[in-house]
Amino acid sequence: MKLFDFNKYFPDETACRKAFKEMRDREGVVCQHCGSHDVVWLESKQQYQCKHCRHRTTLRSGTVMHGSKLPFMYWFIAMHLLTATKKSISAAELQRQLGHKRYQPIWEMMHKLRSVMGKRDDKYTLKGNIELDEGFFSTETPDSQKQEKLKSGAGSQKKSKVLVIAESTESENPKRGQKPKKVGHIKMIVVPNLRMVTIDGEAVNVIEPDSSITTDASKSHNNFKLLFGEHKSQVIDPKDIGKMLPWVHIAIANAKTLFADMYHGIKPEFLQEYLNEFCYKFNRRYFGEDLFERLVMIAASYRTDFEHRAYRTAV
Repeated sequence: MKLFDFNKYFPDETACRKAFKEMRDREGVVCQHCGSHDVVWLESKQQYQCKHCRHRTTLRSGTVMHGSKLPFMYWFIAMHLLTATKKSISAAELQRQLGHKRYQPIWEMMHKLRSVMGKRDDKYTLKGNIELDEGFFSTETPDSQKQEKLKSGAGSQKKSKVLVIAESTESENPKRGQKPKKVGHIKMIVVPNLRMVTIDGEAVNVIEPDSSITTDASKSHNNFKLLFGEHKSQVIDPKDIGKMLPWVHIAIANAKTLFADMYHGIKPEFLQEYLNEFCYKFNRRYFGEDLFERLVMIAASYRTDFEHRAYRTAV
């Protein structure tokens, strides 16, 4: 959505609240007490009431705004800025733009939105021809390991391991300069280690069993021939990585560049939320101005699981 359109349709708190209610009504409200979809809106109470058990549900309850006291307009501005460009916006910059005194609520709001982006993408599995590899993302050293001697390479405490998967099909008569393969959807999953059992568990959850998987010759992938329809594995020279696994490594490079440009540092425990946003927007790269409305839809449909541990302890 363009900036002028956003200002036209969502000029104040009342307009944002009304639009959010309309989206909830369209998607359907479920009673959290009995599970019924038969509810009525009580205008005087500004709540939904179940016709069966008479349990009442607030407009925010069961959505990404569950438990939040931030204005609806804050959430709509955040969703607009997250979807208006291919890049992103930091919580510190959003706080400055909003003129809000405290950083923590704005930071949590952004991560809650990224969390429901991930929830939405979790509904879909990848299929067909698949590229799969692991990426290593620079993150802050955990406090518990800061006194340890830092390792180098893939095992470094400053690197978080990410399983990266992309739907990738051969291009017919690619033009000069084009990639040999076309990309569909992607997934990026933070993993604690690269053991075979870990990689197998994540892969079977997100890839259809009749898919054809292309990987390097890592031992972590040895079971794929038993789990999927076909497994193509070979030792890949670094100079040929762009031919064998082009889109996996384009996704890794683009995500790393984005994070380096936008954020001073990312803690390992929050890396998945940033990857959620990157994948969500990549997978909907052709949605154009509809991307904002889609994010409002999932914001009204999904309750976030995100809760900052330090903040929760302080309450």
